[in-house]
Amino acid sequence: MNELTADNLQLWRGEQHVLRGTSVAVAGGQCLQVTGTNGSGKTTLLRALCGLVPLEAGRICWRGSDVGADWAAYHGELNYLGHDNALKAELTAAENLRFAAALRRRVPPRQIAAALERVGMAESAGQLVRSMSAGQRRRVALGRLMLTGGCLWLLDEPASNLDARGQALLLELLGEHLSTGGAAVVATHQGLDLPAAQLRSLTLL
Repeated sequence: MNELTADNLQLWRGEQHVLRGTSVAVAGGQCLQVTGTNGSGKTTLLRALCGLVPLEAGRICWRGSDVGADWAAYHGELNYLGHDNALKAELTAAENLRFAAALRRRVPPRQIAAALERVGMAESAGQLVRSMSAGQRRRVALGRLMLTGGCLWLLDEPASNLDARGQALLLELLGEHLSTGGAAVVATHQGLDLPAAQLRSLTLL
């Protein structure tokens, strides 16, 4: 079963105790919404769950196994979208998706085209990312998210720079991911309009 658990996560940044015994539990078909004031550790928590920052203490498990035993296998099922869209500015939208997908699997051009169509960027497939607006870049990043898959999504303020239609699209993609048994941890100040059975919450102080 797709299940992420984390117990007693401890992390210091200099003299600041950022994560203070934080615990996480989210199963397949569920979304854990992480809230808190600026500086409460939301981004740090997501980066820790990805293995991008070292923990002083605590244990992270995926499907009941400690992720530290096989980071490569864990990362192969993980999809992370942070504040930075992680797009290459000198590549087009289509080239960015092709590059990202190739890191995991071979994807035919029609799937790349379909992903761009889904996120409303079909007409901008050949446009360089550096010439796009912040909202357009976020849409391309959402296209990468749906194209590269992964059973576990870790999303940091995913609605950033999106207009109302883009935010609705994000909820559609998230709902589809959960309906297929995927799990998600989403740090956001905005509400997530998901069924109560799918939504859990964690507030960092």
